[in-house]
Amino acid sequence: MSRYVPNLYNFWIVIFVALGSAACAYSIAVIGSTTGQPSFYRSLGLAMQGEPGYSRTNHLIGAFNGVNSAGAALGAIQSAWLMERYSRKYTIQFGALIQIIGGALCAGSINVAMFLAGRFIVGWAIGILYTAIPVYQSEMSTPATRGFMVSMHGIMIAIGYLLSSWIGFGVYFITANGSDSSFPWRFPISFQIVPAILLLVGSPRLPFSPRWLVQKGRYEEAKEVLRSLHTLKDSDDHTISNREFDQIRQQTEADLAVKEHTTWYELVRTPGNRKRALIAVFLFWGNQMTGNLVIANYGTIIFASLGMTGYMPLLLLALWIVVSVGGNTICALFLDRFGRRNFMLVGIAGMFAALLGECITQAVSVNNDPNSNIPGKRAAAFFLFLWIAFYSSCQDGTQYVYLAEIYPNYLRGQGTAFGIFNLFIASIVVLVAAPTAFSTIGWRFFIVFIVPTFFYFWIVYFMFPETRLKSLEEIAELFSESVAVHLDEANAEDEKTEGVSMTENVSVSKDGATTKQETV
Repeated sequence: MSRYVPNLYNFWIVIFVALGSAACAYSIAVIGSTTGQPSFYRSLGLAMQGEPGYSRTNHLIGAFNGVNSAGAALGAIQSAWLMERYSRKYTIQFGALIQIIGGALCAGSINVAMFLAGRFIVGWAIGILYTAIPVYQSEMSTPATRGFMVSMHGIMIAIGYLLSSWIGFGVYFITANGSDSSFPWRFPISFQIVPAILLLVGSPRLPFSPRWLVQKGRYEEAKEVLRSLHTLKDSDDHTISNREFDQIRQQTEADLAVKEHTTWYELVRTPGNRKRALIAVFLFWGNQMTGNLVIANYGTIIFASLGMTGYMPLLLLALWIVVSVGGNTICALFLDRFGRRNFMLVGIAGMFAALLGECITQAVSVNNDPNSNIPGKRAAAFFLFLWIAFYSSCQDGTQYVYLAEIYPNYLRGQGTAFGIFNLFIASIVVLVAAPTAFSTIGWRFFIVFIVPTFFYFWIVYFMFPETRLKSLEEIAELFSESVAVHLDEANAEDEKTEGVSMTENVSVSKDGATTKQETV
């Protein structure tokens, strides 16, 4: 394979657009630190732990996450149509605008109903951005750097969680010092609009996805975008970007021959697409059933159950997320070197071991006496940190990289939306049940995650192909589909082969398969 040459402009684009990832993650995570603020309960008239009526509070905390995930599921499905009709770029801008509106509504809430409405609107934005951003990043990337580029989505998600946890920890002391102000929860909630505003203001300078431009027949614009992304500064050598353009164009022409039949049914119409759909389902249900959002969103509750009091649950959750940022950075740096499948297998095995250790240590140490079996409780805290080390370094960013690259260009928007939809449906199932489960069955809730994690390992082992170093167009071969032209076979403008120009005619059968015939 010829070597692609990205430049700093390409890197800055994928990093900048990931501001939306940070805004989304902050919005998801902020409920975790918010439920650790006494002023939040007082402002909305909710009973705190140990007070009469706390069971209602538990149900509402689950609802705060449930309506957020429901909105996100809706946004994910809607984003598929938005991305194809109005472009990846405009979809991201729309998501950022909705994020600002929802965040402002949450911050100004004066009752539970208003807060629930705000959480739903924020979730709507999250679904749009979680779908559109990795699609955009993957389509702007090179085969050799796509893992790193799309992992920026995972890194910025971790940074969003990090900001939420440390801001929540810092403002805790305002209430702890006797203040009745609602600032300790309203300020953290409102901060989610900051990265969304930055993204919305700077987004007009973002280029359109070259693959979307080719789908719309805007060839010259697509070629210029590719040249600006994958050519070194001050270089006049456009051979690689021209070859990339030719590959995208030929594959798109083949894909568009079946485009008129592209509905949601297309996700399961062919054997290759059925396999992709199953991978998307297993990928996100599998990751959610390892307990990632439960631990992240209810970390303060879990650490409190280990005998931590005062600010310690917030501090430990903040430190836990610091590990997540480091792990996602490792993922970005090494994913293209060692491959998606290998990372996932190592991560799942490590998470299984950590969950098993967590369940055992909590079983022998958690009780009503906060001063009993301190070593056991410390061991339980250690296994939570071990779990996030494996998840963040092997699974978090990898899932978005993998989902965005397995689908063909004409189906990437719908396929990614389908995967993210499954993410948030799974989130509803585990997040709504978690508060009540922790208060009733305690450590036994971790068994719910241990069993699916075991089976998830073998599903990945036998079903998930490796996509490392392949162009987005060439990944079709992994699903027993034809590729219109390989990168090294694509024509590059101004290239000469002993005075002979060779082209390829691409024909498409009714089932979408492509065949090639060379002409001289």
